[in-house]
Amino acid sequence: VCVLGYSRTRTGSRNGTISRHSSNSTSRLYFTFILLLLIFTPRVDSSWWYIGALGARVICDNIPGLVNKQRQLCQRHPDLMQSIGEGAKEWIRECQHQFRHHRWNCSTLDRDHTVFGRVMLRSSREAAFVYAISSAGVVYAITRACSQGDLKICSCDAQKRGQASDDRGEFDWGGCSDNINYGIKFTKTFVDAREKMVKDARALMNLHNNRCGRMAVKRFMKLECKCHGVSGSCALRTCWLAMSDFRRTGDYLRKKYNTAIEVTMNQDGTGFMVADKDFKGTTKNELVYVENSPDYCLMDRAAGSLGTAGRVCNKSSRGTDSCEVMCCGRGYDTMRAKRVTKCECKFKWCCAVECKDCENTVDVHTCKPHRRPDWLDQTRR
Repeated sequence: VCVLGYSRTRTGSRNGTISRHSSNSTSRLYFTFILLLLIFTPRVDSSWWYIGALGARVICDNIPGLVNKQRQLCQRHPDLMQSIGEGAKEWIRECQHQFRHHRWNCSTLDRDHTVFGRVMLRSSREAAFVYAISSAGVVYAITRACSQGDLKICSCDAQKRGQASDDRGEFDWGGCSDNINYGIKFTKTFVDAREKMVKDARALMNLHNNRCGRMAVKRFMKLECKCHGVSGSCALRTCWLAMSDFRRTGDYLRKKYNTAIEVTMNQDGTGFMVADKDFKGTTKNELVYVENSPDYCLMDRAAGSLGTAGRVCNKSSRGTDSCEVMCCGRGYDTMRAKRVTKCECKFKWCCAVECKDCENTVDVHTCKPHRRPDWLDQTRR
């Protein structure tokens, strides 16, 4: 999501203010644009997620949705805010990948401080997933920035020193282990700040799902090693801990979405009770939600549903991307489209692969819009 339409660049500033421009008129025009955007953008429940849209030109005092503690952290660590902004773009892309074949496809709204619109006001499975994946995205972005030396406040994990062992034997800690613990610590402080100001079922739900997201990244830390020895033998190994690709975290949280648990607030307001009295187990590592989701079939501005009219569906599928499921029984339209693909590829010595562009005609199926009942049209004549 890039709401303002400009690219991110380092400001070189420690106080979160905009870098001076050579032209005073350009600077005044920019600030006027930002002011008008902040005034006239529809506001439902602003979130720190909007940092991803603002890019590097972060004005901490004007970011909608930040509570005081988050604003203080923003002013103290503007370089971290840049990492959070990059991370926001990454986790939103991952969310859209995970739900690309579903009625709700993690759609974002341009120039909307809430990023996702009113759909996040409902304490649903979708909200549970978004809070978890967003928290995971911040952990991932900050941890990566620490290891890459982009931040002054952190670096590689200094605790990974000396010797250790695994199922293959002993090894020496070396290289640059990802500082996952710092990423988790800062993310908890920044992301949870808003929820800790309120004590209600939604705040408890968000805090729980935020934690699930943070722990999901840590779950997939992997040991990477380099072998030293005669002819590359692994008589000696130097190893370090590294994060796995963010897709693994997304896949994991997507499965947790499928098995999310409905909960209600307990009487003293300090925790949850599982709605299903027959449930046996723990919710510690599970996503939780409070309200059932809408079906997302039709456009409903109050619920934040965009509907599925015009969405591409798969005629031959029996899954959630099938035309029957995606179109909610409304039927679908079919049109012919031309697609260009690579074909007749040949290996050319040395070392390239040459392909031809082949044009194919394919059927594209899209969901029909909702049809108003005839009697309703007649009553308006």
